[in-house]
Amino acid sequence: MRSHRQSRVANLVALALAILLAGCIVAWYWTRGATTTPAKATATASLIDERLLQTAHQLASQADTADEQACVRDALRLADHELDQAFATALRSATASTPPKAGPAKQLADRIEKFKARVAADQARLANVSKGDDSDQVDLAKAQLALDQDELDDAQQDLARQGGDQRANVQQALQQHEAAQQDAQLPKPAAAAPAGTLSEQVRLWLALGSRDAQLNDARQQASAKAATLTREHDALEKPSAPQPAEDDTDAAETIARLRILSDQHKTLAELDKRIQDCQQLATAYQHWDDLVQNRRRGILHLMLASFGAALGVLLAVVLIDRSIRHAFSRQTDPRRLHQLRVMATVGVQAVGAMLIVVIAFGPPNQLSTIIGFSTAGLTIALKDFIVAFFGWFALMGKNGIRIGDWVEINGIGGEVIEIGIFKTVLLEMGNWTNTGHPTGRHVAFMNSFAIENHYFNFSTAGQWLWDELLITLPMTGNPYQTAQRIRDVVEQETEVDAREAERDWDRVTHQYGTRAFSAKPVADLRPSVNGLDVAVRYITRAPQRYEVKSRLFQVIVDLLHGTTAAAPA
Repeated sequence: MRSHRQSRVANLVALALAILLAGCIVAWYWTRGATTTPAKATATASLIDERLLQTAHQLASQADTADEQACVRDALRLADHELDQAFATALRSATASTPPKAGPAKQLADRIEKFKARVAADQARLANVSKGDDSDQVDLAKAQLALDQDELDDAQQDLARQGGDQRANVQQALQQHEAAQQDAQLPKPAAAAPAGTLSEQVRLWLALGSRDAQLNDARQQASAKAATLTREHDALEKPSAPQPAEDDTDAAETIARLRILSDQHKTLAELDKRIQDCQQLATAYQHWDDLVQNRRRGILHLMLASFGAALGVLLAVVLIDRSIRHAFSRQTDPRRLHQLRVMATVGVQAVGAMLIVVIAFGPPNQLSTIIGFSTAGLTIALKDFIVAFFGWFALMGKNGIRIGDWVEINGIGGEVIEIGIFKTVLLEMGNWTNTGHPTGRHVAFMNSFAIENHYFNFSTAGQWLWDELLITLPMTGNPYQTAQRIRDVVEQETEVDAREAERDWDRVTHQYGTRAFSAKPVADLRPSVNGLDVAVRYITRAPQRYEVKSRLFQVIVDLLHGTTAAAPA
């Protein structure tokens, strides 16, 4: 029940994660057109369309060649000129716009007109009193003028805040644009990306593809703006209904109508210039895009050359491998043939892999990097040789081994016949039960066993070791008495070796401060299927253990025969 509940919880968690992942993918798709560059947050951003200039500034940072930088300068100049013409048109339209006719905006407009009249009167009064010598009157006129001017500015700001003063809004937008243009500097050209390796070529080819798409979007934006301005120009250029030319027409109305016509012609001229700027801007983007496409074709050419070089290296590796197989097929020893062929094949493949890596990523250009990689590679490749070299020092030390010692390394026993800097060679003597009988095989060990593993040396204290005899007692007689007699016989035969072993061990134990050992034989009775077995353990030298065991067997057999013969009596 509990496992079923845990399974349901795991399924719910997996389902929740899948739903969240799907939601992220959908959100990512819907926000794919968003830009990470923050837009300019201005209150008057909707009055004048500055997208052409913003796009030119965004693309300017990507130009990394002299030709592309020339296109950047043309694009920035044309976009800025088009924006200046748009501001001029907006200012003239805002100036000619009619004041509000009702509501709070009407009251503010009337108030502004009143303050304008008062400011004009104050200026005239200041001019008159300035001709006299009364300084107090001059100061009073200046103070009154400053006060009325402040009130006029406050009323204009109130009207602009309520959206009733279009000219003030446009003027504010123009000031912000001019300030931004003064603070903005021409973007520093990006450094040309290297294209020497295959990875650099792929990255540059992809980057140029993204730049090509952005330039196409910018060109379409400029063309669309030119089409919009053309429609606006055509609509404004349509002839209006003729006004009646009466003699009693008010002169003021005539002057106002002539001013409107003059403003329309100026707007038409500015629209013509803006259309021309947009068309030239689209042409500049097209020229820039042609440069990018040409560079992209050049990078593609380099990529094909790099791919060709990599394929050539692979083909050479394959051909050399076939040649190695053919050359080593003449060897008579199949094992040596396989070894040489594998070594040569691995070497050729390693060289080929290194060449492909150099083609793809290039050679390391920093000395520290080269030294670091070389050291790490040599440490990994020569790890066994390094440990074996230090193991040789351990073997040459006080507790090491010498030529002629009887040792056991990794379960293989034998006599040491060679101690090299990297390897130790044994003449194998079989397992511990057949010690003293060489098999004729040479066994080589890397000296790393002296550090990483362990070994047994039977030669450090006279080559002594404990050996064991197992004798089955006859069914007749006293087995305890027979076992004691066998022990006495073994002790008598090995007395000399036991004393020497105790002296050797005493020197070792005295050096390290441990207790002394006894080398006397030990006999144990063990039950078996056929009766009782006597296990006798005794000390002997490793090279002579087989001879001693044979002698002891002979003595024990004679003892048992004598005991059996005397039993009936």
